[in-house]
Amino acid sequence: MDLGQDKAHSARMYDYYLGGTTNYVVDREAAQAVIGVFPAIETVARVNRAYMHRAVRYLARQGVRQFLDIGTGIPTSPNLHNVVQAVAPECRVVYVDNDPIVLVHADELLDGTPQGRTAYVQADATRPDEVLAAVAGKDILDFGQPVALSLHALLHFVPDDRQPYELVARLLEPLARGSYLSLTHCTGDYAPKAWQAIIDAYIQRGTPAQVRGQAEVERFFAQLDLVDPGLVLAHQWRPETGSGPAVLTERQVSLYAGVARKS
Repeated sequence: MDLGQDKAHSARMYDYYLGGTTNYVVDREAAQAVIGVFPAIETVARVNRAYMHRAVRYLARQGVRQFLDIGTGIPTSPNLHNVVQAVAPECRVVYVDNDPIVLVHADELLDGTPQGRTAYVQADATRPDEVLAAVAGKDILDFGQPVALSLHALLHFVPDDRQPYELVARLLEPLARGSYLSLTHCTGDYAPKAWQAIIDAYIQRGTPAQVRGQAEVERFFAQLDLVDPGLVLAHQWRPETGSGPAVLTERQVSLYAGVARKS
């Protein structure tokens, strides 16, 4: 299996930001280049992870029992299924990623409760029809019942020429009413020069990337009903005691987050 060790991958760079060890020299060098221009990138990664835990826990408490997580990344405990199955053991989760090293570690994504089910699909998020077909082939999620679609720290790697808005709309299309979209997206609104340097660092190493402003991110939720508090910086979305550093600046976070319902 070709693990892509000759080229930095965003999932393995993210693993490095989180302090993980499932990455290669090429990933660490690329990550260090980003840290050099924006040391808070490690904070962004941790805030994103904490938001994911809060968002999917909230959705499970709202009665959602099916979760489709696209752009899963390297397994990092607790994973999404650990969080939602702690609320409702019968939750079913399908993970999707295109990094072959995630497949190597997929066993960590399949250790769910006996009452629930978990599965992993290797697919490219920019090919939504292929993703949906592969997910349907697992016969775990029933698209006739509500599904929570999570696109966390993914869409800033889908530049405009890859039709990101159409991609999200296509993924939502077959999902039943009462389904949800949860996403996070990096922004240059608070540190534009630093984020342009970050984007350049990714592009120079072969990873397309594009940050977006608040209005551009909110557009992903078109035709959906945003849950309070709407689209906000990730640490401001329904914060919980002990869920992260007490004081964070907008510049440090630079990550929008939101949850919306399909009605």
